[in-house]
Amino acid sequence: MIEEKDKTLPKDIDSDYSLPGRFEESNSEYFDEHVKPKPNNSAILVITVAFVIVSAGFISYYFMNQNEIDSRIIQNSINIDPEKKLVNQYDVGKYGSDHAHAAIAVFVDGEKLNFFLPQFQLSSRYIHFENNNSYLIHKHATNVPLEMLFASFGMKITTDCIILNYDKSADIKTDSFCTGQDHSIVFYVNGEKYYSDISQYVLEHNDRILISFGDAESISMHLAYLESLEIFDIPKKTPQYSGNNIFV
Repeated sequence: MIEEKDKTLPKDIDSDYSLPGRFEESNSEYFDEHVKPKPNNSAILVITVAFVIVSAGFISYYFMNQNEIDSRIIQNSINIDPEKKLVNQYDVGKYGSDHAHAAIAVFVDGEKLNFFLPQFQLSSRYIHFENNNSYLIHKHATNVPLEMLFASFGMKITTDCIILNYDKSADIKTDSFCTGQDHSIVFYVNGEKYYSDISQYVLEHNDRILISFGDAESISMHLAYLESLEIFDIPKKTPQYSGNNIFV
């Protein structure tokens, strides 16, 4: 019977480094480069929890203060001067960049609106009535539409309606006059019918503008009245604006 010899493991010095991978695996740099340390789960957990807490804080702040935030947004919008909004919207030129006069007549059911009342006078620096005149428009800048004149004293005119909101005598007058079966609204510029939105019209010197709501049979009489109005020459002096007073 053959006796078994003691089995011994080969020493590292006896390893054959010529075999693929043996040398690299025996090198400590191999492990430093190819064996990545496992991520620290506790660190990830801390970061995640912190992110959730911060996000929750912002969300809670918004919902707890939502009314205040919304109120500030609304208030900021209100604080913007309505005239300034129109100046930006229509790219209105600087005050004094233009100067033109035009006549206007607005009839509602045969009654002419009298713009000599105080609330209609000098209501905008860019386009206005003045000196208690009820028909002569003064324009003091380029690109000023009639909408700026109407909006300055609470009136709105569309292709279908005339909306009034102003102080007449001691009462606040608020009325809407819209086209229907028996009423229509028409616009005329220099005797010619104007089919677009008259509020967008930018007047020129010596223009004559008619806005008539009601019976179409009265148009010829309204046009004759408008033609009879005198349009004054433009004064040859530099317009100035100071505070609430407008000088031309």
